Formats: sequence, C-alpha cells, structure tokens
Amino acid sequence: MDTSRLFRTSGTLAATAALLISAAVSGAAAPGTAAARPRGVGEPGSFASLLPPGAADEQGALPELAPLPTVLPRALRPYYDQRLAWHSCGGKRADFECATLRAPLDYEAPQSHDDVKLAVSRKKATGPGKRLGALMVNPGGPGGSAIGFLQEYAASSYPGAVRDRYDMVAMDPRGVAASQPVTCLSDKEMDAYAQVDTTPDDAAEVRELVAAFKKFAQGCAARSGKLLGHVSTVEAARDMDVLRAVLGDDKLHYVGASYGTFLGATYAGLFPSRVGRLVLDGAMDPGLDARRINRDQTAGFQTALASFAADCAQHEDCPLEGGRTDVAGVRLQQFFQRLDQHPLATGTSRRLTESLATTGVISAMYDETTWPILRKALHNAQTGDGALLLRLSDLYYERDQRGHYTNLMPANSAVNCLDLPPAFRGPAAVRRAVPDFEKASPSLGASFAWSALSCAYWPVRATGGPHRIPARGAAPILVVGTTRDPATPYPWARALASQLSSGRLLTYDGDGHTAYTRGSRCVDGAINDYLLTGTPPPASRRCS
Repeated sequence: MDTSRLFRTSGTLAATAALLISAAVSGAAAPGTAAARPRGVGEPGSFASLLPPGAADEQGALPELAPLPTVLPRALRPYYDQRLAWHSCGGKRADFECATLRAPLDYEAPQSHDDVKLAVSRKKATGPGKRLGALMVNPGGPGGSAIGFLQEYAASSYPGAVRDRYDMVAMDPRGVAASQPVTCLSDKEMDAYAQVDTTPDDAAEVRELVAAFKKFAQGCAARSGKLLGHVSTVEAARDMDVLRAVLGDDKLHYVGASYGTFLGATYAGLFPSRVGRLVLDGAMDPGLDARRINRDQTAGFQTALASFAADCAQHEDCPLEGGRTDVAGVRLQQFFQRLDQHPLATGTSRRLTESLATTGVISAMYDETTWPILRKALHNAQTGDGALLLRLSDLYYERDQRGHYTNLMPANSAVNCLDLPPAFRGPAAVRRAVPDFEKASPSLGASFAWSALSCAYWPVRATGGPHRIPARGAAPILVVGTTRDPATPYPWARALASQLSSGRLLTYDGDGHTAYTRGSRCVDGAINDYLLTGTPPPASRRCS
C-alpha cells in the first residue's frame, strides 16, 4: 500500500523474475505479467464510519478498525445468496474454472444497476486427503492480478500437499485486471508517463512532473467514472466475504503477499469471527501514513542495494567497483546523472532515461534471483546498451513487448490514493522532505520523494487513514516478515503481528520480497503445517 508511482508491493514481481532470467539467457522476449463527488472521511460508508465511537483517544492514538455487524443486512442478502455459473476458462487455462461474482458498488447503498462484476477463478482440490475448503490467494500491488497469479504461479508452485487439500481460488479485486479495471492513459501515454523525470533540476522540470501527475489523474477520472471512488481496501475485503459465503465456506482461508497482507488483515478486522487460516507474507503496517510508508520503503530499497552490492563484489562481471555500499551508491548516482543528460539507446524507438533506469534497478531488488540480470544490465549500460535495464523497468510496469500495459499502475494509484491521504500536498513539501529521503537512500531518495507527490492531484478524496487492526476474537493469524525485504520492510511485519490480537510472527532472515515458496524449507514447512493443521509455528520463530 504505497502512494507513489514508483513504489508498489507485489508478489507478481518475484513470481516472474525467473521468466525474465530465462528470457535474458535465451535472448527471447520477456513475457508480460498477466497477469460524482466522492464521500470523504466520516461520511456514511467511508473508512471512518467503520470506527467505533471514541476509537481515537485524546492523545491522538490511532483508531482501530471495528468489526462489521455479524447479522447480514437485508439489502446484502442477494449478493451472499447468489450462485456462481462456473465454466472452463478455456484455451491454455482449460484446467481452471472461471466465474463472475456480483458485488455492490457501494455497500452502504446497494443498487443492482451499479453492481460491479468481479472475475473469479479456481482449480479444485483433487486429493488425496480431506478437502479443507477454498484457499484464496492475492499477490499484492495493489493492482496485481490475483487470477494471473493463481493461474501462472500458485496453482502449480504452491506445495502439492496444500493444493491437494484446498480448492485454489483467486478473485481480481474491484478495479483490477479482469474485474472492471480502472483505466487512465493509452499505452503511448503510459510510455511518456513512465519516462518523465522524477528528479527535477529546476522549476520547469517540476512543472513537467506535476503536469504528468495531473494528466494521469484526469485520465483516470474521465475513463473510470464513479468506480474510482469505490476501489478501497475495505470494499475489496467485503467482496472477499461475499465470495467466501458463495463458495460455501464458514471461514476464510487465505494467503496474501505484500499489499495482499493489508487486504487480508483488513478482512480479519472487519470479520474476525470468520477468520480461518490467514497467511500474511511480506506484511504491511496499517498504522503508517503515506509519507512514512514511502520513506520506509526508500530505506528498504537502500538495504536491498547494499545486499546487491555485497553480492556483486563476489562476481568478476560486477559493474560496481569494489562492491562496497558507499561506492555502489556513488556509481549509481553518477550513472543516473549521466542518463539525465544523455539517455541510452535500447535497439528500439525508446531510449533509457534516468527514470526508466531507476525503475529497472528497483524492479531487480524484489528478488535476489534477478541480481545477475541487474549486473548484466548495468554492465551493458556502461557500453551504451540500455535494452536489458529497460526490460527490467517494463517488468515493473507490466508492459509487454508489444507495448501494451496491464492496468497495474492505474489500479495501484486508485487504491492507494483512496486508502490514505497524499504523502505531500505540493512541490514545496517535497523539497523540504528530499533531504530526509536522501538520508534514507542517497542514490534513490530524491526520485522516491518526488514520485510520492502523485496522489496530491488525485480526483477522489481519500476515505481511509492510518489505523490499527486488532481483529479481536480471530483465530491465529500467521504474519511473515523478511529481514531485508525492500518493499515491505521487516519492522512492518513486527508491527502488524503486534497489532493483531491473535498474530503470530514468522521471521525469514534473508533477502528479497516475501518468503513463502522462495526456497526456505523452514518457512515453507511452517506455513504448510499451519495451512494443513491450523497450528501456527512457535512464537517468534526464525528461519533462514
């Protein structure tokens, strides 16, 4: 849950890293990942209406997310009682079933003519062993396609024992991918947006960046209409409860990665008595404001860069002299500064600009298996070839080789800008904050700070804010944190586990974003046991 155009938290990057590596080695093309005035805070249906009276005390303590009533309102019964018309997804996905779920655009005032249609997919459990129900998955983002993640990764790469016992299920959240996607710009306009300078050197470049943010926001308002005010995490969590009921399960079983942990924790806060087995991997802290989130992520990516530099030093092809963190930072700064003046050729009509190169480096920080590609990309760039670093940037933006973008970035902005007030209100606030961001990361800080300005121009007022999620009465919830995770820094996992009344923290001492199915037998064993038996690992268990 981040609020800049640069930062997103998504398991889809980790899941597709191997595909990029394979493509780079073979020379093939890297596949794309397939993956009216709004109500303000405190008005009916907004986040604040879900908080109990007096939730924020006189000393300014964070409010708590209050559970929804357990008695179902009559107006919502048609949604909970609907039957899904399952059919084969067809083509290469013929072994999956697909269906469409109806949900109210506005849960406080359901109107059937405004219903949103949400895409759902599943792969049924085949055994052996007793079926345990449905296991929903979400890879994060916000904006990542849960269906794409299920069909391309989870249904084949999650442990067989888990897939044998659970129907593997995914639903693209409202506004995402196949579920009435938020749209903002054409593909050509997205190309221009992605390369706008995010380290402005003068007033003219600041105006250009602000104009780009405004054009993006105005495009979203023009193309996505009233849906734009109803894509909050609270509403997506309520959609999950409708799907749980329609699937016939009394409890929700769920694995959420990255932003998916915020979605899962929100579900637990709203429906604690319906929590089954929840795994929140790469956890987020709902108590942080947008500026703190972006600043923490800046420091997280700097930590990842330090790990990359240390690993790079062990290889002869390392383009960073000595592999020391301070030297690596200086080299990157110098590299970005050169690109600011002289973008590199890529063998296409597009050139590698400073902003695209920055995004490419960030993209490679999500998974340490991508570090060899980043070494090669930086080495190639030193010889004047920016093609591979551009491909890393395209992976981040989910742009395929034909120039088509998924709606990841529009959905990412739409959800983030609705969930939290903007990190900054204008350029002057960013200028004041840049030194703090550069302290967190000398080579990336300025770009991260300016990118966090995007929500300042959003056409829909935020309906959410920082809060705590105790989810009192919920069954044990497993929170997973990776010590050197760049996108969801480890302290966030500790914070979420401490907020949840039944939270249990599992720590992975390692690099990269998220931990499950990424090579640690200790992590996978603990999560598998929890999913299959309901028993979480011992408190504060640590894996490597």
